[in-house]
Amino acid sequence: MSDAILSDDLIAKMSPDQRRDLIHRLERPLEELLPTPALQRIRRIRLVLMFSGVAGLIPWTTYLALTLPERYVTYNWPATWVGFDILLWIFMGATFVLGLLRRQLVMMAAFTTGVLLCCDAWFDVMTAAPADRWLSVLTAVLVELPLAALLITGALRIMRLTASRFWVLGPHVPLWRVPLLP
Repeated sequence: MSDAILSDDLIAKMSPDQRRDLIHRLERPLEELLPTPALQRIRRIRLVLMFSGVAGLIPWTTYLALTLPERYVTYNWPATWVGFDILLWIFMGATFVLGLLRRQLVMMAAFTTGVLLCCDAWFDVMTAAPADRWLSVLTAVLVELPLAALLITGALRIMRLTASRFWVLGPHVPLWRVPLLP
């Protein structure tokens, strides 16, 4: 019986293909976690929702482009900006804490923080008064967008490293080719 157990030494001597095969054979079957029909139904519903969103945004964006006024007096301006900055603060804090604790969820928090920083830069520049626009552009170019790029690329690097360590992604394979559930 002891001959059938893989030792660390035997695993170390395996080729990358043999290790990948061993990992796939040891994976917990997805059906134990979620029945296949339920998984297929959930996937189908989510795909339909995303396709509907994409399809619905095309005419909506066209309508807005043709009908929105150049200038508009807005309501709840302070609550809008303070609320957005609080959301950004929460995700930056989550990215910090999850990074400090070395948790996989840091990928989602960092990516989201990067996207929020891009949105913040866009709206800061686009809503700035002409006299203040230069400061908004400077802040976007020197602070928000570089930090967003650092966070987003960092999240993608962690994802690539994780996928590579678990033999889901081979060397020089683009990250977009990693399957959702290998």
